[in-house]
Amino acid sequence: MSSPTPGPDQNYPQNQSGWGAPQQPGGYPAPAYAPAYAATPTAQIGFADAVRSVLSNYANFSGRARRSEYWWFILAYFLASIVAAIIDAALGAPVLEVILILGLLVPSLAVAVRRLHDTDRSGWWLFLGLIPFGGIVVLVFSCLDSQAGTNRFGPSPKYPQS
Repeated sequence: MSSPTPGPDQNYPQNQSGWGAPQQPGGYPAPAYAPAYAATPTAQIGFADAVRSVLSNYANFSGRARRSEYWWFILAYFLASIVAAIIDAALGAPVLEVILILGLLVPSLAVAVRRLHDTDRSGWWLFLGLIPFGGIVVLVFSCLDSQAGTNRFGPSPKYPQS
């Protein structure tokens, strides 16, 4: 009985498409369509950069905010409120929570308006959160991807013009 020789199988065709075909890097074929935007997206913004960006644009209600900038800031706000609640529980009075809420009210509204601008919606849509189930609509708008290119609120921070 002879052992099989290493190398390609002579019974298997080499240039075949389908399951046995060699794959491109990543294992996925190249898309057969061109994207709707000309530029490739820029790198995502990190946690510290997002918080710094929102706080440096403290009361800037114009322009656009990327999805990552918005959600990183929301996470930072949530973590800060947990820390403030723990400290306030130890103190016995909600002092830090009130200071945090008052201090971050304007930047939270500003980044939410800029996030809506990024999806080509007016900041007035934020008032939809005041009615029952309106907050779900605002949440969906906040989760949508950026509109590619320039819209009426300015150039896209995610898809820069080349």
